[in-house]
Amino acid sequence: MNTAELLVKCLENEGVEYIFGLPGEENLHILEALKDSSIQFITVRHEQGAAFMADVYGRLTGKAGVCLSTLGPGATNLMTGVADANLDGAPLIAITGQVGTDRMHIESHQYLDLVAMFAPVTKWNRQIVRPSTTPEIVRRAFKIAQQEKPGAVHIDLPENIAAMDTDGSPLTTDGREKIYASSRSINQAAQAIAKAKNPVILAGNGTIRAKAAEALTEFATKLNIPVVNTFMGKGAIPYTHPLSLWTIGLQQRDFITCAFEQSDLVIAVGYDLIEYSPKQWNPEGSTPIIHIGEASAEIDSSYIPRAEVVGDIGDSLSEIMKRADREGRPLPSFASVRSEIREDYEHYANDTGFPVKPQKIIYDLRQVMSPEDVVISDVGAHKMWMARHYHCDCPNTCLISNGFAAMGIAIPGALAAKLVYPNKRIVAVTGDGGFMMNNQELETALRVGTNFVTLIFNDSGYGLIGWKQINQFGQPAFVDFKNPDFVKFSESMGLKGYRINSAEELIPTLEEAFKQDVPTVIDCPVDYGENVKFSQKAGDLICRI
Repeated sequence: MNTAELLVKCLENEGVEYIFGLPGEENLHILEALKDSSIQFITVRHEQGAAFMADVYGRLTGKAGVCLSTLGPGATNLMTGVADANLDGAPLIAITGQVGTDRMHIESHQYLDLVAMFAPVTKWNRQIVRPSTTPEIVRRAFKIAQQEKPGAVHIDLPENIAAMDTDGSPLTTDGREKIYASSRSINQAAQAIAKAKNPVILAGNGTIRAKAAEALTEFATKLNIPVVNTFMGKGAIPYTHPLSLWTIGLQQRDFITCAFEQSDLVIAVGYDLIEYSPKQWNPEGSTPIIHIGEASAEIDSSYIPRAEVVGDIGDSLSEIMKRADREGRPLPSFASVRSEIREDYEHYANDTGFPVKPQKIIYDLRQVMSPEDVVISDVGAHKMWMARHYHCDCPNTCLISNGFAAMGIAIPGALAAKLVYPNKRIVAVTGDGGFMMNNQELETALRVGTNFVTLIFNDSGYGLIGWKQINQFGQPAFVDFKNPDFVKFSESMGLKGYRINSAEELIPTLEEAFKQDVPTVIDCPVDYGENVKFSQKAGDLICRI
């Protein structure tokens, strides 16, 4: 047995189902070992796509997704997806091939110090230099990647080490033990909540990772506290719940901002500062905060908790709920805020404008998706509208990259989501800019039989940057481009393509697309004039207390 074969046995031992990657000269021994493995190797068209697939697989399952590249340019192509997983809290293992150790001391073809390169975008990374250490390195990699806060880990395997004979066997995997918060911190939190007149809960992605959505909903319901979720916390409480105030995270004032301006206590549950900076909702650092999470709070002058409840989130919420003697109800203004955001959402239900308004596209998409179906949002102007208007009843049904916020994630992410949930409707929501970054993975999707839908918001430009330029300078610059015919492009790949010609066509086209047994692409012209209108409304917003 050589080192590459031992590595693959260790990956099998960790329960790895898929490895996403590209073949190369320096990972040939790994590929050879995978021939007889239970692990399915999925050959992608670009290493960035491989990393995004592993990223989304990890976020949906809680198990580390695995991606593989060769050395040099293959490894640098992985970087964006690896960094995205690391900042978004998705467990991921990146494995790279490398030149032999006998070539590292000299200038060598395609050689880069990959351990040094990956250090800033991973939780931990190592090069295997002795075959016998492989089981320890793999076991530690998975443990670190999957423990709170999850993230990316990198393993570098030189080609001469991969070919060396070795003995050894995988190490026993250890179960993750729950850690419980101290009674002192729970009592502190309960007392503060009991005294608050107008508390609000800020639910983040940690709530989803901890599978604490049900506990959070019970907590909010019993204590009568409204809940706001971050972009990455969608589904932490059903959006149909009477205490749900939907999503916050836009860098502009919105109806939901009023809930924070009126609050005398923010209860941050599974919240990570990278999801939405506390300087946006607590700029003076004057609003009291309770931090409830599986890791201690980060240090920020706008985020200094009065109490930190560190431990299993579901258990912490249950214990606080038992001890918080609170009879209060949300202020009357809460009902007003909830009414306004629902009215704004419903306003576009029957809009017939063309090109289609982003609010209408998302409203119609929500109508054809069941509570358990999954959308993966790319990054761009459409992401802001998805964050604001696509609402969730269940966790992990709307995935938004909001830590690293990398364009190009939607299509490879949807492929991974379809592998995890083959019987659910999966939609990649993307702008035309993001679509052109990783559309090559639609061929991968066709080849592996993942028939998801890609919905393109087409404005022939980088709409989000244009929006920001207009807000800051009064006019856009350098953001326009031309697109190919997306229908013909799709058909040339063996896919099914559609073009939307009126607002009324979107729902029936989506329904038809879901019936296809191949990946489908829907080209929908979008009216991003709504961006500026939203900014104007945000500037005029007055919170009624």
